Amino acid sequence: MCGIVGYIGHRDAWDIVIKGLKRLEYRGYDSAGIALMNGGLKIHKKAGKVSDLEAHTLHEDRSGTTGMGHTRWATHGAPSDRNSHPHRSGDGKLSIIHNGIIENYSVIKEALLAKGHVFSSDTDTEVLIHLIEDIHSDTTDLLEAVRLALNEVIGAYAIVIMSQDSPDQLIAARKGSPMVIGVGEGEYFIASDATPIVEYTKNVIYLKDSQIALVKRDELVVKTIDNIIQTPYIQELSLQLEMLEKGGFEHFMLKEIYEQPRSVRDCMRGRIYPIEGKVQLGGIKDYADKLKNVERIVVIACGTSWHAGLVGEYLIEEYARIPVEVEYASEFRYRNPIISEKDIVIAISQSGETADTMAAIELAKERGATIFGICNVVGSSIPRITDAGVYTHAGPEIGVASTKAFTAQVTVLTLMALYMAQQRGTVKQSDLVSMLTELDEIPTLIEQALKSDEKIAEIAEKFKDSSNCLFLGRGSGFPVALEGALKLKEISYIHAEGYPAAEMKHGPIALIDEDMPVVFIATKNSSYEKVISNIQEVKARKGKVIAIVTEGDKTVKEMVDYIIEIPACNEAYLPLLATIPLQLLSYHIAVLRGCNVDQPRNLAKSVTVE
Repeated sequence: MCGIVGYIGHRDAWDIVIKGLKRLEYRGYDSAGIALMNGGLKIHKKAGKVSDLEAHTLHEDRSGTTGMGHTRWATHGAPSDRNSHPHRSGDGKLSIIHNGIIENYSVIKEALLAKGHVFSSDTDTEVLIHLIEDIHSDTTDLLEAVRLALNEVIGAYAIVIMSQDSPDQLIAARKGSPMVIGVGEGEYFIASDATPIVEYTKNVIYLKDSQIALVKRDELVVKTIDNIIQTPYIQELSLQLEMLEKGGFEHFMLKEIYEQPRSVRDCMRGRIYPIEGKVQLGGIKDYADKLKNVERIVVIACGTSWHAGLVGEYLIEEYARIPVEVEYASEFRYRNPIISEKDIVIAISQSGETADTMAAIELAKERGATIFGICNVVGSSIPRITDAGVYTHAGPEIGVASTKAFTAQVTVLTLMALYMAQQRGTVKQSDLVSMLTELDEIPTLIEQALKSDEKIAEIAEKFKDSSNCLFLGRGSGFPVALEGALKLKEISYIHAEGYPAAEMKHGPIALIDEDMPVVFIATKNSSYEKVISNIQEVKARKGKVIAIVTEGDKTVKEMVDYIIEIPACNEAYLPLLATIPLQLLSYHIAVLRGCNVDQPRNLAKSVTVE
């Protein structure tokens, strides 16, 4: 979950590393630190945000052309100066930054304590650098010491190491946590993802699991932890620098909400042919025959991606007529699930690095299932370990609370459902033409939905001081309700829950009074009349109702307190439109409450630890 940046070359390392940490701060913002080679190994670190580190070092000598930095999301040890990275070895000559968890750190620590090692933090990371130091005392080759140490640890890691005795090199390694190396002329850049690198070079190497890199200004050596030399593959980044800036918006989250017409369009580009009534998904075309005969699909995901999976369940079952189960990856991996070579497993992850989802994929692969991935980040781990898949092409998402990634995932699942229906012949060709024609218009309809922003801000003013909120929907409106509740609690810290509207009577109705706002997904679809009945039940108990309705609806308008209109659309595409006002409502409430919208407390963008 933490952010890593490293640099060696001819530029001032501080400027590159500090800017990179700001770009990676969505990965963690409990503390930050930088190590520089500056007449010796100098370390600056501070609890808090990267800006606190900057202020703390304002009058320090920050020169040097080799350095590394870290922004932390705490796992072992509370956020504090002493637990901040980088950490030193006992002799002070080695320093490390680390993303991940060393699961057997306590056993290693006990052995090192018995040898006389003294620790100054509560972290698993400090244990690792002490282990490397201990092994290094028996070998003069630091790279070999790192390799041997990594063969002793259990867990996930992305690390960068600096040595006072070898000032012109960095050592990087990864297993289960992402790491990318940017290749320049006489310089190299290291980072958790490409966002700190794109400004300086388009040429990158995605380090693979269990690989170690020795990085010098004019040399890069990559080997496995089994000591086998590797030939790294250099690829070109498609990421554009302007994607990483706010572009005049107050927050990244608001920018990303407004990017959804473009991101949904990019997701569909080259994949739908409305006139022909055809869906083309190159990433899974080799499995068309299996899709014709598959008897079950299992979706595995976490958080917002799990909500997208629920939408996918409705769509795939409705149109492709394939039974679908949607599983939390974190639960799936610790059960003994019934999975076989007859199944297709769809793994969904924005980052492509979600630890629980990756572990669930490995379990499903062991059972012989075919694995499809849905991912946003090109070159990330999940696309590399799945059999096939589809990228969402949403572009970088900096705001911790997912917005455009969710609608992009739903778009891909919609395309998959229609592609499967096409392969299996479960939807008439004329209906496919009609559905794809309507799907092609969804970006334009999202633009129209965004025009309610000002009205939504006014509604947010009425509910900014609420303590609780219910979100209710039926059919595919239910996962939309779940996603709306998650957005509100993530960024505004208001307790919110999403339920199927009919389930309200089985418990949550007890909570409803004049102080309880209830958000209904009440668009005109097959559940419309039932939802109206549920609204009346809430109003009879003096609940305050905000309804997401189809444009021009008069019936719901007369019975609720507030309405937010969205354009009429095919019921299959409701989640893509109804989600937009819920994102805006959560955003405006959070801003009015003075919350840090882009970096909500205790959260990080990519959950790369268990």
